[in-house]
Amino acid sequence: MSVDYRKITLNGLWENNPALVQLLGLCPLLAVTSSVVNALGLGLATMLVLTSSNLTVSLFRRLVPETVRLPIFVMIIASFVTAIELLMQAFTYELYLILGIFIPLIVTNCVIMGRADAFAAKNPVSAALTDGFMMSLGFTSVLVLLGAIREALGTGALFANMHLLFGDSARSWTITLVEQYDGFLFAILPPGAFVGLGLLIALKNVIDARLKARREAKAAPAARASGSKRVRVTG
Repeated sequence: MSVDYRKITLNGLWENNPALVQLLGLCPLLAVTSSVVNALGLGLATMLVLTSSNLTVSLFRRLVPETVRLPIFVMIIASFVTAIELLMQAFTYELYLILGIFIPLIVTNCVIMGRADAFAAKNPVSAALTDGFMMSLGFTSVLVLLGAIREALGTGALFANMHLLFGDSARSWTITLVEQYDGFLFAILPPGAFVGLGLLIALKNVIDARLKARREAKAAPAARASGSKRVRVTG
């Protein structure tokens, strides 16, 4: 069975994006996206877990009994989450404290379990690895974009506190968009997350509708041309 890597990539990044289309993993997405560093930290942790779990599930897919596959998948995912949690405690402890319960809750993220059961358990290693990476990249992209929008509107700056993830060299990465900005509290509160995600979903739907209309407009002349051909019948 041939694998369409282009389709897998498009599904993860756009057509079947976990956050904008499947609407999975919304609890951490809405809770921690008040800034770019929080969103990126959770996104990278989710990416490592999803990619690693997809790889492992695909490697052992023929050895896992059908009757206990879901508990085994949960154990695999939980093992990787524990490893990520320990790494964050060792190297990014302050960010780990900020993200709090949402790091161990990656175990229950529907995106990870869904990809393990629906794709990785049925496809070869290379396809499962690509699917895990692209799905997590699409999820992380939405996290970071929503975090950037909320941080910019809420504080008038971008990339603040990036040293929590990248070390002291990242303290100078902060970009001040508006000097002496009083802040827009709504943007960094939970309601701001709902509104921001809703606008992103609406924007994607508008783009999809325009792309569909453009494809139909290009296909219409060809369809009319093929339908207007006369067939000559001779007896």
